Amino acid sequence: MMGANIMGQTSIWHWLIVLAVVVLIFGTKKLRNIGADLGGAVKGFKDGMKSGEDSANPASANKVNAEILPQSGQTIEGEARKESARH
Repeated sequence: MMGANIMGQTSIWHWLIVLAVVVLIFGTKKLRNIGADLGGAVKGFKDGMKSGEDSANPASANKVNAEILPQSGQTIEGEARKESARH
């Protein structure tokens, strides 16, 4: 039984099959967007932790936070409406 897995151990083939199934279900574009969103969330968390440490230090409490702009590849959902002329 050379190819048998002991409970709790998995081979590289197991993970490749799992990855292939996930890509088939979600698609590469959706996975890329999820990865970008997750990365942005982690970055925001780190920045929040850093600003929390900065607020404990009164000398750096006067820093201005920059607005976070969307990165390429991110989708901004919205709706545009044309205003009607009112008399």
